[in-house]
Amino acid sequence: MKKTVSALTLSLSLLLPCVAFAKNSVVVVATGGTIAGAGASSTNSATYTAAKVPVDALLNAVPQIQNLANVTGVQAMQVASESITDKELLSLARQVNDLLKKSDVNGVVITHGTDTLEETAFFLNLVIHSDKPIVLVGSMRPSTALSADGPLNLYSAVALAADDSAKGKGTFVLMNDDIFAARDVSKTINIHTNAFASQWGALGTLVEGKPYWFRSTTKRHNTSSEFNIENIKGDSLPLVQIVYGSGNMLPDAYTAYAKAGAKAIIHAGTGNGSVANYIVPTLTELQKQGVQIIRSSRVPQGFVLRNAEQPDDKYGWVVAHDLNPQKAKLLAALALTKTKDAKEIQRIFWEY
Repeated sequence: MKKTVSALTLSLSLLLPCVAFAKNSVVVVATGGTIAGAGASSTNSATYTAAKVPVDALLNAVPQIQNLANVTGVQAMQVASESITDKELLSLARQVNDLLKKSDVNGVVITHGTDTLEETAFFLNLVIHSDKPIVLVGSMRPSTALSADGPLNLYSAVALAADDSAKGKGTFVLMNDDIFAARDVSKTINIHTNAFASQWGALGTLVEGKPYWFRSTTKRHNTSSEFNIENIKGDSLPLVQIVYGSGNMLPDAYTAYAKAGAKAIIHAGTGNGSVANYIVPTLTELQKQGVQIIRSSRVPQGFVLRNAEQPDDKYGWVVAHDLNPQKAKLLAALALTKTKDAKEIQRIFWEY
């Protein structure tokens, strides 16, 4: 009996290390941006050319990520993120969706320019039906800079995507070791490495490759979303445009966008999404013509109250709640693939 037990113990002792060190598989999907940028010299941290370094070079620059997961790379595109259009956004979503369907892929990291990183993250948060981690990451300094933040950001993003605790929590933005919900993160600084923030706080933080969680998002996302990239055809979304609120405005921007075919206009208003009294007639007329009017705010924190400042019920307008104008634009475009009813669109803004 003793020999049998000893043999069993020996067998288990040989097996357990293999189980303990089994690694998840993560695919890094590269799209360009500063994280793939290059400057003229190592002291150029703010002046550089984005989208130059290919995905293989990004991965080879951080060999330590192979200790975290089995990591492979895909070059989805190579573009500065301010130049991303619906075509690139939809293409990326479809590529990520296909990857996450594979049984041998546990998570995806997307390297992305920071200018529109929050928008791509929010879009993926809405249209990809998977509970596997989707992590968007960028950098504020090019790979050639003395203090490049890209390598550590990429390492942390892979660590997050490979961690089972990240499953089912939505799409993330990982920057400067902060874990943000895609829905409410925004770029708030354009020259420092702590460039991203959320008025509701980070979901958690990453320390030496380990995530620590402190809150979760309550809004619909990914598997609970009514939107699905598989149901969106073509390479464009319904046209939605933003008009920035200020003093002494002209109505021409609103009417020009309507003539150009905009199905909805996001009014990035002052304060509580306020609309100047001399602009109201233009917006009410556009609403009657079938153009959705959605009140957001240029103020970075807080949220737009319905029927405050303007009688939204009376006009049939929608409020964006706490979504900033650029995210309201994306949600409105997706909503318009389902409905043209303002009440339904408002319901979508409350839930997402």
